[in-house]
Amino acid sequence: MAKEDTPLDQAVFDSTLEAELAKGTDRRVAEGRARSAAVRAYRASHPEEAAKHEAAGAKPAAAAAVAGNGGAAAPAAAAAPAGAAAGAGAPVAVAAAAVTTPVREAPLPTGNVPTPKKGADDKHRLLALVPPEGIQRVEREQGDRVNVWPHLLIEEFVAMFILMAGLTLFSTFINAPLRELANPNLTPNPSKAPWYFLGLQELLRYFHPMVAGITIPTFILVGLAAVPYVDRNPSNKPGDRKIAITVFTMLFMFGGILTIIGSFFRGPGYNWVWPWAQGVFFEL
Repeated sequence: MAKEDTPLDQAVFDSTLEAELAKGTDRRVAEGRARSAAVRAYRASHPEEAAKHEAAGAKPAAAAAVAGNGGAAAPAAAAAPAGAAAGAGAPVAVAAAAVTTPVREAPLPTGNVPTPKKGADDKHRLLALVPPEGIQRVEREQGDRVNVWPHLLIEEFVAMFILMAGLTLFSTFINAPLRELANPNLTPNPSKAPWYFLGLQELLRYFHPMVAGITIPTFILVGLAAVPYVDRNPSNKPGDRKIAITVFTMLFMFGGILTIIGSFFRGPGYNWVWPWAQGVFFEL
């Protein structure tokens, strides 16, 4: 008998289902409990139906026991007449065969898509196969990039041409006289290096020549060469490169301040002077 064909007490089913749902029980669990209570109530009120149902369930159980014993009952039944023929009234010992529990096997797959029963809530599967076409592919953004040829090289060529034309016009219309020949017997006072070396010359006023001329420049050059290996941050945003920008600014200001002091604040004997009071002892 199918589960849907089992007789039940509809009033008990409705009342139990309503009580279970009021408790917050899941609908499927509530329906199972209500159906069980309704079946018990129906069998209690109809004992003849319950007896008939038990008798109907006993027959398949007996058949299953016989099948599970592998045909052991048949030889036992056949041995009884043989024993009776051998001697009337002789006791016959019948060995009871061991009853084994039948193994329940799952039904074979039908290939049909499982569908929920009518009135049951839909449930989502936790695992599903997604076709490759349904996966969203994220393409890498182009970013701030240009091709070397022709975009970058053309811009560099145009910039070089404009600079060369400007230098040619500047040297054609503006006179740039040279100073007099150097006199080995006359040393200018103050004797200053070109502006791009004035920072190192200024360091000689504070440190030993070994420190100012070798140690500090070597430390700066080695540090600049090691920057690409120490700072591997690929970002070009200033907000993401705070440490690198801070170190570069400090180094740049350190060299710039030394150059400005050596250019405008050093006079005869390379002594400290105020340019707005004692003049500027520096020529470009």
